[in-house]
Amino acid sequence: MSDTDEEVITEAHGAGGGQMRELIEELAVSRFEDGAADVPLAALDDGSVQRLANGGGSLVVTTDSHVVKPQFFRGGDIGRLAVSGTVNDLAMMGATEPIALTCSLIVEAGTPVETVERVMESMGETSEEAGAPITTGDTKVMGSGDIDTIAINTTGVGVVPQGSHVPDAGLSTGDKLIVTGTIGDHGISLLSEREGFDFEGDLESDVAPVNDLVATAMDAGEVTAMKDPTRGGLATSLNEMASKAEVGIEIDETAIPISGAVASAGEVLGIEPLNVANEGKVVMGVESDDADAVLAAIQAHPQGEDAAIVGEVVADHAGRVILDTGFGNRYLSEPEGEQLPRIC
Repeated sequence: MSDTDEEVITEAHGAGGGQMRELIEELAVSRFEDGAADVPLAALDDGSVQRLANGGGSLVVTTDSHVVKPQFFRGGDIGRLAVSGTVNDLAMMGATEPIALTCSLIVEAGTPVETVERVMESMGETSEEAGAPITTGDTKVMGSGDIDTIAINTTGVGVVPQGSHVPDAGLSTGDKLIVTGTIGDHGISLLSEREGFDFEGDLESDVAPVNDLVATAMDAGEVTAMKDPTRGGLATSLNEMASKAEVGIEIDETAIPISGAVASAGEVLGIEPLNVANEGKVVMGVESDDADAVLAAIQAHPQGEDAAIVGEVVADHAGRVILDTGFGNRYLSEPEGEQLPRIC
């Protein structure tokens, strides 16, 4: 292979789809030891789960890095995004009461101090909202132009009773699929704001910690699997869940909650809301007999009034997602390549 043919990392590798998973598996998973984790790195779940000694429960750990442009947007900012993203990843594993978060901040030289203060204030407010204290951290300053203003890494730690964690691979035939609210809000809102579009209607990011909402759902019935549909959106999350559990998923497109503002803006922008990031929503599998009770509990929560049952798990077409459009069926594939400028 010549120098000009050297393989390089592209923005498509960070889009959250198949190319990103392949990169992680080739560069990281194949080189790191899993140890005795109940949910190891190779599972590529939202976090790892490691049993504590003497029956002390299981430790859930997750980490995430956050870059977004603009850093402040309708509905939130990079600080709220950083805390919510890590709290939500813990919640997807069933750890709804975080013990602690870390905060590693990388700042470009020349960034106004006021900007950093606003971000730190937002992180503090969001961590208090989520009940997730920030207990340690690190700060680095890069040269002007070496980084785009601010990047934040947060790591979260929680504990669940042994055997009670919720894997994203836990779906079984007959389970119902619930989406906890309107989808596409974060991605469509940020893109329209960044590009200077002024759409009518309430168009803003949904970024928020969902751990209390998830706890409410788990108290109401048997939740078998969860994902927060961030990069790659609902389409990617559903495909990952179907593939990992080796089951089929059938989705009723007309049941998927999408706000009028997002639908209209997505049509103008030529973007499918099912493919873009959400930062305050959950897609969960629920045991069939408990689905109505879980849905009612979610809808009674302030964050879940638009929740809906959108489909079910079937034995046919394992690893695939079928979308019933109302006019026929088609495969719902996850987006490939670079779909959008980075929004989370």
